[in-house]
Amino acid sequence: MGLRINDTAPDFTADSTAGKLSLHEWMGDSYAILFSHPKDFTPVCTTEFGVVAQLAGEFAKRNTKVMGVSVDTVEEHVKWKSDIETVGGAKADFPIIDDTSLAVAKLYDMLPAEAYLPDGRTANDSATVRTVFIIGPDKKIRLMLIYPMTVGRNFAEIVRALDAVQAADKFPIATPANWQVGDDVIVKTSVSLEDAKAQFGDVTVVLSYLRTAKAPK
Repeated sequence: MGLRINDTAPDFTADSTAGKLSLHEWMGDSYAILFSHPKDFTPVCTTEFGVVAQLAGEFAKRNTKVMGVSVDTVEEHVKWKSDIETVGGAKADFPIIDDTSLAVAKLYDMLPAEAYLPDGRTANDSATVRTVFIIGPDKKIRLMLIYPMTVGRNFAEIVRALDAVQAADKFPIATPANWQVGDDVIVKTSVSLEDAKAQFGDVTVVLSYLRTAKAPK
């Protein structure tokens, strides 16, 4: 059975552009984003990693570390980083691990059902190894996103989802469709109206099971 929300993110140790890393130890008490891609020196992946480099400050503000997973070697990653930095216009200082063995891809169930991975494989052989995991400081998986090879990831959505996950970790809330930071939130149904007003101030009862309030600080 594949991984599910609230499963403990499997730990692993791998070589990376930042040396040998163990996921759980590297995370410490931070959140983490683990994201994979089919192969170095491919067009969509280069644009994606460039955006991650641009967002380094945003992730740091959110106590979140980022780790890239690739089916290529550390030596290839180091060469590729210059392309990432050219496209992104920012330093790519986050670690990219060597997963030539596909150990992590298999551990996290990132491969397509029909995966065929011969020696000399191309990006097409590992076409759907393009997955995102948001992991909490407790090492639990909070969110998973999977994209096909042809669709570049929307990292603005990944940051938005990270904000929503972190908000819900701090307060008894959920976030509605299309929520952005600063928008009203949904008070969990497990919280009484009296307690909700005490904690959030004004509460709008839209439906008996849908109550909104200004996002707590």
